[in-house]
Amino acid sequence: MDIKEIQNLIKFVQRSGVEEVKIERDDFKITIKTKSVSQKHIIVDDFQTPATIPSNQPITQAIQEVNSQETSEPNLENDNQVTIKSPIIGTFYRKSSPDKPPLVEVGQSIEKGDILCVIEAMKLFNEIESDFSGKIVKILVDDQSPVEFDQPLFIIDPS
Repeated sequence: MDIKEIQNLIKFVQRSGVEEVKIERDDFKITIKTKSVSQKHIIVDDFQTPATIPSNQPITQAIQEVNSQETSEPNLENDNQVTIKSPIIGTFYRKSSPDKPPLVEVGQSIEKGDILCVIEAMKLFNEIESDFSGKIVKILVDDQSPVEFDQPLFIIDPS
């Protein structure tokens, strides 16, 4: 099982609402536990390190079903609006710390390089900067929500 299949499996478990999934094979074991949307525990034990481990057919079918059900990008009201997407997998935060106000609000004007949000990945807090100047039209993700790579986060109307 490669990293992409593991990521897709995590997505599937997250969307299905299942609390725990265990997969055991001769050469590896993976356990994914979810208590709530914001708490995830993933344990991967590799007994060997093969380049590719053959995937289990039912898992592959489930992953393909989830991928086919994924929604497309949100409809933009205006063709010149820009969607800012997540560059990494992690937890989305609108504030730089719990005691501070949100970094951006809907309707706020921003400049290129302004920090829009913070995404926590593996205990590292990554500041996500705007590649465009403009106005925040819509914030597509709730605070403290998990986000996937390339998931739309903001819609900006460039100025």
